[in-house]
Amino acid sequence: MKSCVIFAGGIIKDTGALDAEKIKSADYIICADRGYVYAEKLGIKPNLIVGDFDSYNGELPKDTEIVRSVPEKDDTDTLLAVKKAVSAGCEEITLYGGLGGRFDHAFANLQTIIYAHERGCKMTIADSDNELTAGGAGEYHLEKRNGFYLSLFSLTENAMIDKLSGVKYPLEKYNMSQGFPIGVSNEITADEAYLRISSGIVLVVYSAFT
Repeated sequence: MKSCVIFAGGIIKDTGALDAEKIKSADYIICADRGYVYAEKLGIKPNLIVGDFDSYNGELPKDTEIVRSVPEKDDTDTLLAVKKAVSAGCEEITLYGGLGGRFDHAFANLQTIIYAHERGCKMTIADSDNELTAGGAGEYHLEKRNGFYLSLFSLTENAMIDKLSGVKYPLEKYNMSQGFPIGVSNEITADEAYLRISSGIVLVVYSAFT
């Protein structure tokens, strides 16, 4: 499975907490605008840098492909990066710097998860305290992570949860609505949680205890 790591310009509190092995093993690395700051800090040479560069005005490497856009565009810089990853045949995308900072961009990145999912690409947004991904119809085994909550939200108008077990608050034959956050702050009580979705798209979130 071809994988891609994207660095966006949101706040990353601790670059040392990122998954170094995942970054090292990625087939393709893209920086979206100011996301290049993080790659440079980590000593990583990206394959591609995209953006309108309204939030980064430093020097860019001369031996890296750069795709410049303009601020007056429909796509966010992160969505541009995701489109490039999808067109390059990447089936797995990990986005760093997609949550901290501006809420409008964080929300746009959640919608970008849907964009990737609808094109057969698994996209994860991660930082030191959170990990978000989407799941459609199918079965999922969700690992227990000590110190983390598990939350589920419907990204579509409705999502049918056939079964959620191995958690403190199980669900069965539940039509999850986009307008009611019943799935927030659950806890995995077994070695793993079991989730079966029959329709819709569900956002699966791990969040650290605070």
